Amino acid sequence: MANHERYYVRGNTADGLIDYFPSNLNGEKVIALEHPSETLKTAVMKQLINKLEKNDPLEILLSPHGYDYLDGLIIREKAITFVTDTVQTKGTLEEAFDLGTYVPASLSNDFLEADNKYQDKKQSAYSDFATGLRIHDDLEDIYIAEMDVAKAETLTETFIVKLLQDVQKKGRTAHEYHRLFGTNTSDGIVNEVPHLKGKFSNVYYIKGRAGTGKSTFMKKIGEACKQHGFDVEFYHCSFDPGSIDMLIVRDLDFCMFDSTDPHEFFPDRETEVIVDLYKEAVTPGTDEKYADEINQVNGAYKAYMKKGLKHLVAAGTYLEIMEDQFTFDETQVSAITEDLMAYIQS
Repeated sequence: MANHERYYVRGNTADGLIDYFPSNLNGEKVIALEHPSETLKTAVMKQLINKLEKNDPLEILLSPHGYDYLDGLIIREKAITFVTDTVQTKGTLEEAFDLGTYVPASLSNDFLEADNKYQDKKQSAYSDFATGLRIHDDLEDIYIAEMDVAKAETLTETFIVKLLQDVQKKGRTAHEYHRLFGTNTSDGIVNEVPHLKGKFSNVYYIKGRAGTGKSTFMKKIGEACKQHGFDVEFYHCSFDPGSIDMLIVRDLDFCMFDSTDPHEFFPDRETEVIVDLYKEAVTPGTDEKYADEINQVNGAYKAYMKKGLKHLVAAGTYLEIMEDQFTFDETQVSAITEDLMAYIQS
């Protein structure tokens, strides 16, 4: 998968399980793989990837379940997409492909019991994330009160002018993709930042604090690029999906992202630049002035994040119990894959 795009269209957040899949389509037909086993659907998609990756650029949709699963596969050049049937497909050109004709899909009592516990643990995680986000708002309030909004707006406007002043408008309606570069899973907090940023000559590391306008900065730049006719990719925060954590504009060869904990990175190339909104627009000494309060709020919201992650780990154990109810072999997976390949080539 190293030479292809990898990102998430679903994530476990303070708003629950969010799903941005439909925004990532440009008329592609959607084949929804129907079966209760995520392991089976993932095995099929991995075989498809192995068969297609030599000749076709692929977009791999990673799964909020964890590293062992996939949500889907987009093949732009063939105008077709394969996804697990748990992905939101409403409003898309969807066709179901029933894997139950290859691997029986009957649900045992053990499966149903584990599924109930799995759903309960997921909801408990979302509840803890939501509590953590409400506490985190107190942290934002500290910095918002010490922020010079006019300076932040000037910084944004100057950046946009410098970025686009010599760039001709495309005169087309741009497409807006919505994704995530990582999420909270039963494997912990995961992200694809190194993979995503590594493809671009120009990378901007957006530094700052909670409430200092990192998301607003990226939203405004993305909107300006969109008005110029450039497709934009907005990567949402998996804690607070209302915030943007990354912006990619491929036609302008740049990526910018929120480079703070838990996805903090630093430049390692000459064309990578830090934009520090705390230094540029917040009263100097704010960290020190409110140190005790900041530490208290940080500790409180992170405690709820840890609780939420523990619930996701527990949910993962119930998912494994559910998956253990189904048995299949390589021959069955190959039979499914061959039929899907015939479908692609028809």
